Amino acid sequence: MKKTAIISTGLKANGDIASSPWSLSLQEVADKLHVDPKLGLAMQEVTSRRRIHGPNILREIRSKSAFTILVNQFKNLIVLFLLAAGALSFAFGDYVEGIAILAVILINAVIGFLTELKGARSIEALRKLGTVSSRVRRSGTAKEIPAKALVPGDVVILEGGDIVTADLRVLTASKLQADESVLTGESVPVSKSIDPVPGDPSIADRSNMLFKGTAVTRGSGEAVVTGTGMQTELGKISELVSETPEEPTPLEKRLDRLGHKLIWVSLGIAVFVGFTGIMAGRDFILMIETAIALAVASIPEGLPIVATIAMARGVWRMAKRNALIKELAAVETLGATSVICTDKTGTLTENRMTVTALALDIDYLTVNEKPGNKKEIFQLQDGSFLDPLAHNPLLQALEISVLCNNSSLAAPGEKEGKNVGDPLEIALLSFASPFQITRQGMEEKFPEEREEAFDSDVKMMATFNRTESGYRVAVKGAPENVLMACSGLMTGQGIQELNAEKKKFWLNKNDAMAAEGLRILALAVKTVLELDAAPYEQLQFVGLVGLIDPPRQDVRQSLEECRSAGIRVIMATGDQPVTARAIGYAVGLVEDPEAPVIHGNDLKDPGELSEQEINKLLEANLFARVNPKQKLDIIALHRRNHAIVAMTGDGVNDAPALKKADIGIAMGLRGTQVAREASDMILKDDAFSSIVHAVEQGRIIFKNIRSFVMYLLSCNLSEIMVVTLASLVNAPLPLLPLQILFLNIVTDVFPALALAAGEGSSDIMSQSPRQKNEPIMNKQRWLGVTAYGLTITVSVLGAMAIAFLVFEMSEREAVTISFLTLAFAQLWHVFNMRDINTGLLDNAIIRNPFIWGALVLCSFLLLLTVFVPFLAEILKVSNPGYVGWIVILGMSVLPLLAGQAALSVLSKKAQKHNKKH
Repeated sequence: MKKTAIISTGLKANGDIASSPWSLSLQEVADKLHVDPKLGLAMQEVTSRRRIHGPNILREIRSKSAFTILVNQFKNLIVLFLLAAGALSFAFGDYVEGIAILAVILINAVIGFLTELKGARSIEALRKLGTVSSRVRRSGTAKEIPAKALVPGDVVILEGGDIVTADLRVLTASKLQADESVLTGESVPVSKSIDPVPGDPSIADRSNMLFKGTAVTRGSGEAVVTGTGMQTELGKISELVSETPEEPTPLEKRLDRLGHKLIWVSLGIAVFVGFTGIMAGRDFILMIETAIALAVASIPEGLPIVATIAMARGVWRMAKRNALIKELAAVETLGATSVICTDKTGTLTENRMTVTALALDIDYLTVNEKPGNKKEIFQLQDGSFLDPLAHNPLLQALEISVLCNNSSLAAPGEKEGKNVGDPLEIALLSFASPFQITRQGMEEKFPEEREEAFDSDVKMMATFNRTESGYRVAVKGAPENVLMACSGLMTGQGIQELNAEKKKFWLNKNDAMAAEGLRILALAVKTVLELDAAPYEQLQFVGLVGLIDPPRQDVRQSLEECRSAGIRVIMATGDQPVTARAIGYAVGLVEDPEAPVIHGNDLKDPGELSEQEINKLLEANLFARVNPKQKLDIIALHRRNHAIVAMTGDGVNDAPALKKADIGIAMGLRGTQVAREASDMILKDDAFSSIVHAVEQGRIIFKNIRSFVMYLLSCNLSEIMVVTLASLVNAPLPLLPLQILFLNIVTDVFPALALAAGEGSSDIMSQSPRQKNEPIMNKQRWLGVTAYGLTITVSVLGAMAIAFLVFEMSEREAVTISFLTLAFAQLWHVFNMRDINTGLLDNAIIRNPFIWGALVLCSFLLLLTVFVPFLAEILKVSNPGYVGWIVILGMSVLPLLAGQAALSVLSKKAQKHNKKH
């Protein structure tokens, strides 16, 4: 009877598909999916299943609109408070004051809006991986359809170079290999078979499965769809990304907490001053205006702008060092990082295979990648070098590497990106190229007549190349399989018998090389007379080739710098434990070559861990065979341990962890679009050292933010104290409302901006990371703000008293004296922001050219208020005269002298403390 395509209505949802298709036989998988692999699904069944499962696409997440992003800029508590103050100013007819407040708000909103508009689109990037076509068999006919039209049970026909568009169970495989590095972190393609895989292995060990978003690199085969859309492994990652909430950065949290405190303080002061002034008989409208001005004065409205510009300058500096920041606040957060969780492939390593070792009959050879000349490529253990032309087994190894190969190198002068083929085979070609042993040259000398493609069952590949006397059979493959097919050992003195004892020796050599993290291939050769001779019999064993994805050259130094900065670096990779340990030791991540590695299979759900197990995980530096969910768990453990965690990665599998971490860092060169879109920072050069520079900039920025916050608060506090004390004693107001606002917008902001642009101290990377909950303003700094504010207040009130009592000036002249004394005292006060461990004339403030520029600009603007009639009338000031200027300059310098004296005392105390400890 003629077969027809099976039609079934029994498959109701993806949950009905076998939960572990890799563990089932081919017949069991076909039965579960109600499909005949030889015919595929009938169109009627396809339509039915599409109604149940929907299109084979990842879930679309609606991105933020520009309007939403703009509205978010006004949800800051300080901004809302300033909006209220501006509204009150307009209500009382103070249009100049109201416009000034709104201008500050709008400038800050525009900067934040333009920055956030470039935010990540993680799910959109993930979805792009599915926009390709697939070849399927339906109703017995092969056809090409859009990938989104696939349904569970579809039979997909695969060839090398195809993008895998759904999760598939392999039905037939002919030398089938897939590049799964974006999911697993493996550096080399994975061979696929049809055999069931028992248990619940990791993705990397499911050798009979293909996964959406990966690519077929070699061979051909057929497979049946077991998961589509969000039910694929890629879909689960997409789900993790979408479910991972975005949290405010530590800096945003600190500024928010500071804003809350300042608002309540400002409201209390404004109400108190306004009430006492009215009760003392002062003009009602004047006191309301003064109360509003004081409320505004107590809030450093320049803080959001200065903080934004400080971080924007950090972004500019980091961009020059190949680090691109997507969110401004991420700059500071990186500076607070105490743990960096990094992937291996492409981050600590170069994501390219390289031959680094050879084991031949004569010795163990180290392959120098960048020798002085080609005679120094192969180095023996005694330090001497081996010439391939003088040692036949070495020459044979080079020729076999080229003959038994299907890849090709880029032409001379072209980029490495033009290389075509398996990375492992490309490495073998590069290994032989310095000696002019090339594919083209060897093909001309020994034309290929037959090829036995790599088979996952025999784990070997062979080529038959014609010679004058017959055929030369070149073989490469898994050491244990090649050794089993060998009867002789090639040596420099000729062919020796390869008995069981010698085979055991070479197997032990293989294990020793593998323990170093090398991927091992065995090479063998023989000569036959007939083209149809068996390829894998009576071979002559040549030796072992060790390949590795080499560590990046700059990583060791970068890790040392992280260590001195108190930052822990943890490797979490999908690669094998032995490889993770070898790379970790090679780059200096661990000092013990036998350092413990936590296997992904040993990681439990965080809720099931005992305290002892948690401590073990927190102390571990190496994690291998981890999946995306486990990376999230590792990050969560460290965050619960009060660490600020940065995560680096380049693959799709890294996206959820990049988003969950306090700072996500993606590789720009080798990274997938998914990883880049999920991250906060992108490294254009993929260099781990760029992270260290970014950390340094982050620390400098936070230190600068602390300095200008302290500067702004002490200046604003002095304004509040001046008006409050004068109000309490019923003296004339030393400052008028518009004068207060002028100081806040002009003379406060420019010096603060200059502080934000500082380069920082040279020892900043030798200091420990800040604590996660450390506030911008601690108790000591609040005491400093109070002391500075009080010193400036005494100076200003003293100047006003001198104007009134000594020189008997008018009220307008005396107010001018107090206004200008306060303004210049605040300008000179910027020099009090130096670190206590720096000298009076040798510090970052003195060396900062922006400080001097700000002082000149602000001094010029202050002179304009006096000598430009229009401005003088608005601010109610007059020319203080020769005597008045002497009083202003003399009294304004007193806070600077007091501050420098205090810093000198504190510096001596700090030095004594450091000597004791």
